[in-house]
Amino acid sequence: MESHTAHLITGLLGRGHEVTLFSKEGSVVGAPVVPVLEAGFLVQGYPEDERTNHQHDILDQAMELAVRTVGEGSFDVVINNSLSPIPHRFQLEVPTLHIFHTPPLPRLIEILQHNGGRVSDHLNRYVTVSQANAVPWRSCVPEIGVVHNGIDLHQWHHLSEPQKGVAAWTGRIASEKGTHVAIQAAREASLKLRIAGPIHDREYFRTMIEPHLDKDITYLGHLDQPNLQHMIASAEVFLSSPLWEEPFGLTTLESMACGTPVAALPSGAMEELIGTTGGVLARNRDSNALAVAALRARDMDRGQVFARAERFTLFEMIKGYEKILYSMVSDPLGPDAGKQ
Repeated sequence: MESHTAHLITGLLGRGHEVTLFSKEGSVVGAPVVPVLEAGFLVQGYPEDERTNHQHDILDQAMELAVRTVGEGSFDVVINNSLSPIPHRFQLEVPTLHIFHTPPLPRLIEILQHNGGRVSDHLNRYVTVSQANAVPWRSCVPEIGVVHNGIDLHQWHHLSEPQKGVAAWTGRIASEKGTHVAIQAAREASLKLRIAGPIHDREYFRTMIEPHLDKDITYLGHLDQPNLQHMIASAEVFLSSPLWEEPFGLTTLESMACGTPVAALPSGAMEELIGTTGGVLARNRDSNALAVAALRARDMDRGQVFARAERFTLFEMIKGYEKILYSMVSDPLGPDAGKQ
């Protein structure tokens, strides 16, 4: 979501719009930043209940500050690119576009259902990042739209020679991302697996991942983009193993942008993303099915894999959001006129 926010701001600035970001102190995006959270605050992924409640209190206070300050400003439109329930609790008199990056969350559902008719009023619009993720949201937000995530393909396209028998896995290392399933699938397919990404759940990494690391299954850490590109592009196949209803799957798209075919569990937006030319969808959600998919996917045409990624560009994403924003402020000139 941080990456999405940065890309969205950069894209809107490039289209001639003025943007102000309300975020954590120290954020750098090329636009004015209004800090609402101290730079030293770190979100903990899986703390126990008491710490979770304390963390929610701090984040809610930060979002309340952001909402109050926005209300006192002179903005044409607001983009709520957060998981917070606070922007849904306040009645801002400014057109607001809410972007949902996850399946329905209890704290959000409770407020949206309580708001009733407000979910379809003229000031609030809702979008999410895939058709698959829109389905569960429509029970409380019937008019939700879809703008697919996009990436700058030129930053990812890489011509590394794939190494025979090597698979890649990247993303947040947490149970819902199924890293352990990818490890087992690699074993069953006799593939070496290279893993990279931030350790979001340290207990999960300690108990489910670390004991299985050896010369064939290696963890390379949280890589910067050039090294991550090389790791993905030099693999024969990319393993995508979400055990939750994956709302989109940026790492899957990044792999296709490198030309590396994907073997994916049939979760959430995976089928919508890879289609029939970006990879192979496993028949069910277990390691054996993923191993079979990996052995089929690794022989796919890498040019066609890249062509599939071209459906999800950053440019098209920005245009999609811009079109919605114009419709919300009822600009009679439309998105192709001079931008302000």
